[in-house]
Amino acid sequence: MMKFNETEKMPFDVAKAIRERESTRTFEPKPLSPEDKAALLGFYESQTNPFGVEVRVQYVSKETGGENVKLGTYGTIKGAKDFLALTVKDQPFAMEAVGYQFENFVLKATDMGLGTVWLAATFSRKDFERSMEIKDGELFPCICPIGYPLGRRSILERVTRASLGSKNRKAWSKIFFDGDFDHPLSENASGAYRNALEMLRLAPSATNSQPWAVVKEGNEFHFFNDYKAGVSSDVEKIKHVDLGIALSHFHQTALQDGLNGKFEIRDIKFDFPENMHYVLSFCASVS
Repeated sequence: MMKFNETEKMPFDVAKAIRERESTRTFEPKPLSPEDKAALLGFYESQTNPFGVEVRVQYVSKETGGENVKLGTYGTIKGAKDFLALTVKDQPFAMEAVGYQFENFVLKATDMGLGTVWLAATFSRKDFERSMEIKDGELFPCICPIGYPLGRRSILERVTRASLGSKNRKAWSKIFFDGDFDHPLSENASGAYRNALEMLRLAPSATNSQPWAVVKEGNEFHFFNDYKAGVSSDVEKIKHVDLGIALSHFHQTALQDGLNGKFEIRDIKFDFPENMHYVLSFCASVS
């Protein structure tokens, strides 16, 4: 049986960072200061995830990569000098671990006033691989430019945000359910976990698809991933990264609200749609 680990709450106001975080695609054309870089990487080294999976982050810089190093993002990112590249061994819950642990980092960067954006497709993998160490058996799912946001967005960034619906989020009734998938969960019925679920609802995802659903059953919250059978392996992996991001928002908010529990794999008795894939459950502690 899969054993999940204890994870400590983060040392800043998570809900505030979640509400303030937005994808940044236009940066001041300068690298991070040595102080900010040291603070960020030191924070990341202290981070874990509930899945016991090692998520490696590598700092890749245009300033130190050499004259012939190109870090291509197909024009989607402007001004960024520094990037963080993520690798993880291909194993169960690898993608959830990437999403959970690195979203904690993204929220820390937001708390510091820095800009970030998850990139899983719109970058040249070959460019970055030349500046990285990728071990045998590792996956390279995504990168994240990091830096100081420019005051005004580029035209491309404004168009991109509009096309992705970056500020739009699904309604409660579309993603939260009570007992089974036939009964939407009301905000009042979510009890002490109302705030944690709302922070999950605000989580970013690829193309703003929010590919998750949560069924509350007593003191248990069952997490599902929403994708059709037959999608490519790459698309499926990104969906699971997205769920990891959502789990970070839910779990870290719950911890800061003083709500304890543990992740487990449960035997789901109710029926669920074919496109819904059960992943794991959070079992809340009963006081």
